[in-house]
Amino acid sequence: MPTEYAAGIGADELPSPSALLRAFREANDPNRHRHCVLAAGRELVECHEHRRNAVQAAHAPGASSGCVAQCLQLVDDLDAHRTELVGHIDNWVANNVQHRTGASLHTETLGAVIDRMAAKWVAAQDALGMSAPIEPPHPLQLDDDAQLQWSRLAELADGYKDLVTDVTEHRRRLPVW
Repeated sequence: MPTEYAAGIGADELPSPSALLRAFREANDPNRHRHCVLAAGRELVECHEHRRNAVQAAHAPGASSGCVAQCLQLVDDLDAHRTELVGHIDNWVANNVQHRTGASLHTETLGAVIDRMAAKWVAAQDALGMSAPIEPPHPLQLDDDAQLQWSRLAELADGYKDLVTDVTEHRRRLPVW
């Protein structure tokens, strides 16, 4: 896994929400390859995009039983790969983040948090009818579903920021396996 610096982030530091969202958005951003959490986060987005496409193909009118079976197998394979990526993030946390005994334990791993953010990123892009990542539009230009998806993504990003702050300041610790 990469160990250099990414956009001012030390290889042993938790990425900021903006760095994580930038990695989600910019598939060709060279900085995401310099921090393993950012690289895994982008790969999680790609898994969720492929998963969404496979589910849509399986539910398409007239999809043959063979097509449905292939799509379901692809979803299973993608979910297994997502589990591996979450594990990579969690291993990085276990090896690079100091955990203070006595700090409150967060209920999910950082990998699980980033996986949820990646899924919501894809849902927000999908709500705009965009297959390629774009900048979020002004809130007044969104329909109800898009507004909901982008609001939920913003809430997850805020929660991630709070979690990173709490872990950095030793008020909270992340579960490690």
